[in-house]
Amino acid sequence: MVLVLAKMAGMKSVLGASEWIADQKALLCEGLQLSWKRMPCAKTYSYALARLESQQVNAALAAWMVRKEAESRCGEEPSRLASQSSERSVHLAIDGKALKGTGKQLYGGEEPMKQVLHVYEVQTGIVLQQVPMAQKHNEVSTLKPMLTEVLCQGRILTADAAQSYHEFGRLIQQGGGDVVVIIKDNTPVTRADLELFFEDEQADRGTWQSYAQIEKGHGRLERRQITSSPDLNDYLRRDWGEVGQVFRLQRERTIKREQSVEVVYGWTSLSPKWCSPQRLLQLIRAHWAVENRLRLSSRRDTGRGSLWRPLPAGGSDAGRAQHRGPLLDGFPSGGQRRPPNPTLRLSS
Repeated sequence: MVLVLAKMAGMKSVLGASEWIADQKALLCEGLQLSWKRMPCAKTYSYALARLESQQVNAALAAWMVRKEAESRCGEEPSRLASQSSERSVHLAIDGKALKGTGKQLYGGEEPMKQVLHVYEVQTGIVLQQVPMAQKHNEVSTLKPMLTEVLCQGRILTADAAQSYHEFGRLIQQGGGDVVVIIKDNTPVTRADLELFFEDEQADRGTWQSYAQIEKGHGRLERRQITSSPDLNDYLRRDWGEVGQVFRLQRERTIKREQSVEVVYGWTSLSPKWCSPQRLLQLIRAHWAVENRLRLSSRRDTGRGSLWRPLPAGGSDAGRAQHRGPLLDGFPSGGQRRPPNPTLRLSS
């Protein structure tokens, strides 16, 4: 926990973290109820981190954050969570990322994993699942075993085009959840159907709904318009399962007199009765915002001096060399000692 706090305080190496922890000894011992007479040195932290299972660390941190979020919602009355879950559905965003700094590995086995799949709770900012993807697997095969009732029940899951395969929506709905899927060129037939449907000038638009949003700031003007319709539900049911509505989202952006237009299509299991175009746009924008946040935390370094030092390859230990948790990511290499940082005392 002290290393996690050091990371959150901005420390970028094991040495920097150990110096910060030593400087904040009194506060840490009081707040965490530690009985240590003195704080460990940098080599001790490196030795301990090398022998931790990264996925167990991630799971423990996520579970702790979920408990704290639950306590903030219901205090000492857990039964209040049941009523609150009906008031708002929890939005989960699914996104895969290539880890930065994934060059030749000193450790990690013959097939180091260079991609990771995140399941991110949008409202709280908690990464519930973070799973490395092996070279012979992709986002689809990695995610399928995770789509259980425990993950999906009462939740809305959003995914990018990588998850737009026919079984995806059915698995989530079988688990008691709802889904929003972006359709791109990896499912060309469905994308062509949606494009033909929405671009038909003679189509009956009696059931269509639209919502437009304009934002201006920082020298940029953006206009988003989303149009939804339930008219293709029966047509798409055979391939995609229960469909509540399809949508077309157009984004127009003007930056320094340069204009760009992007159009995306998709479908959702949420019916127009429960999900208006405005709400649908909010879900999609929240998903894209998550992609940007996760991109910032996808850097990894397993070099000398980094906060996560893997064990040598071999047996089941090879997997722990592949990925560090989000709070422990981003510590650059460099084992040389540096002058004391005058900002350490201000970082807490």
